Amino acid sequence: MASGEDWLFRPVIAGLCRFESLNDGTLSLADIADLNEALDVHAENERRLAAKTKEK
Repeated sequence: MASGEDWLFRPVIAGLCRFESLNDGTLSLADIADLNEALDVHAENERRLAAKTKEK
């Protein structure tokens, strides 16, 4: 994908929103940023959980 498109489509691919919401303006760039931040937090929490599980 071209630069920036992966950031825009990441919440769609993760199932957090529909592609149409990007096209029709239902979601703002701030909304997309919030969704991407939530995905980052989720990924970090999963990484930490996996690391802790591996330690045991």
